[in-house]
Amino acid sequence: MSQFPDPRDLIPHREPFLFPQRIIALEPGVSCTAEWDLAQDDDFFTGHFPGRPTLPGVLMVEALAQTAGLAAMASPDFAGKIPLFGGIDKARFRRQVIPGDTLTLAATLGRMGARAGKGSGVASVGDEVACQADMLFIIADA
Repeated sequence: MSQFPDPRDLIPHREPFLFPQRIIALEPGVSCTAEWDLAQDDDFFTGHFPGRPTLPGVLMVEALAQTAGLAAMASPDFAGKIPLFGGIDKARFRRQVIPGDTLTLAATLGRMGARAGKGSGVASVGDEVACQADMLFIIADA
């Protein structure tokens, strides 16, 4: 049993749009590392791309944003709030992610205020970076 909370206990996302499956490191209000196991039967692989299933880059960025949300929502400073995407900067995709891969999602929060904040994230498979991005958040009432 994990020493960390279930992602469903921190953010409102639910399957099939909850991507981090387990938290492996967490410093509330600062950072979070989570994992996402990609399965052959994940729906998006059927059409992206037939014969060469590849995780869509936008889903990697969303998974990083959800991981940053886990870091934020674990902090009492954001009780009753929800971080919404405000922007994505410097997104880069460096490696394909395919069925059977475990994507490690590492997000670090930057400056966070009462109404907005910044974060950055890196998604990797093993020691290979698959995606990295800077993110802006709007802090809204849940």
